[in-house]
Amino acid sequence: MNAKSQGDQRVHLNSAGLGRMPAAVLEVLTEWTRFEDRYGPYELEERLDDVVNREIHERLAALLGAPSGDTALCTGAADVFAAVLPRLPLGPRDRVWTTPYESAAHLTALFALRARTGCRLDVVPLRPDGDLDLEWMASHAGDDLALVSVTHVPAGCGIVNPVEEIGRILAPHRCLYAVDASYAVGQLPVDVARIGCHLLTGDGWRFLRGPQSVGFAYAAPQLRQALAPHGGLPLMPPHGAAVAALNAALTRLAPVTEDLGARLRAAVENTPGTGLIVPGRVQSGIATFTHEELPAALLRRRLADRGIVVWKTVAQETPLYLPGRGVVTAVRASVHPDNRAEDIELFADALQDAVAEGRPRSAHVPRPPFTAPALHTVPFMPSVSAAVRTPSRRVAGRGHLTLVSDDPSHTSRLQPGA
Repeated sequence: MNAKSQGDQRVHLNSAGLGRMPAAVLEVLTEWTRFEDRYGPYELEERLDDVVNREIHERLAALLGAPSGDTALCTGAADVFAAVLPRLPLGPRDRVWTTPYESAAHLTALFALRARTGCRLDVVPLRPDGDLDLEWMASHAGDDLALVSVTHVPAGCGIVNPVEEIGRILAPHRCLYAVDASYAVGQLPVDVARIGCHLLTGDGWRFLRGPQSVGFAYAAPQLRQALAPHGGLPLMPPHGAAVAALNAALTRLAPVTEDLGARLRAAVENTPGTGLIVPGRVQSGIATFTHEELPAALLRRRLADRGIVVWKTVAQETPLYLPGRGVVTAVRASVHPDNRAEDIELFADALQDAVAEGRPRSAHVPRPPFTAPALHTVPFMPSVSAAVRTPSRRVAGRGHLTLVSDDPSHTSRLQPGA
């Protein structure tokens, strides 16, 4: 069945990229944008004062399991991370951890932090199944560990990282724990108290289905105290109309009633020539895949022609993971609780049709087959080669990428926020 046989209605499977705003949310955004155009920004600020300074924080607090006084509004999760890191009081004796699933935007901020402070930046190794090596984390954590940055759900694949277990491992230590929940909040339960993080960031325009350029952050009292001597939490406030629209979107959150992600992955697996990128034991509602012959851009266009909205993702978005699997580009489909099983059936039929159409005659250069090398092998992308140096050692018998060379000075103690 061709999805276009259903009329002009399209199946939206790109909530991880840009959630489709409900009509009521779009109406709020339009109404307040027109209001500002007519009366000006000061009048808009006055009219939305209660929404911006109280109402939305109460809703965010309920969503995140946080006190409303510990939430803040911003233009996006990556903007918060990039603004906070330069204000952390780190030095050359401190260690920082990230993971192979870190985004390019966060890595850029971490490289800048290392260049400014001389801190040591390590990548937590993966187990053979793709899960983060929690045993390694438990055995290598210490009081010189200053910052740990973990992505709850990465942009480039659907793995759900065990942020709560990591929080329990880090709790006895004096490090700051940052979690990027941009691709998790709205599709998975997120509770900052259970996670035990000091900073949690999210975007409002993905699974929450608000407008673009509005996000939020949870900042624990410990982090606020650490930042206080440096001017506090440095956030760029979003536009008032966008805040009002996100506030409206938060009233329309729906729980997931069935495992649409499993149906989505099954649809891909049942299509000849496709290969899922599914590291780890726990998966979310995001399915990323490649085809052994057809480029991702072509598949995305063909699916769009059949009424299915998906996304093309590129390896540089997750530069420490996707390139190591031989991935240059991939198709990413993602479900929202508002999707139904019928949507997945339409996607499955459309994908089968798109693949059956074959490779265009004008394309003469065959793509290499999809390969999956050992997960601990991390090649270096040109975009980050200047910042990442060759690993200098192996630790505890596991593949472990060290982003700085061994240095005896990396041995002393730090109390973040001191």
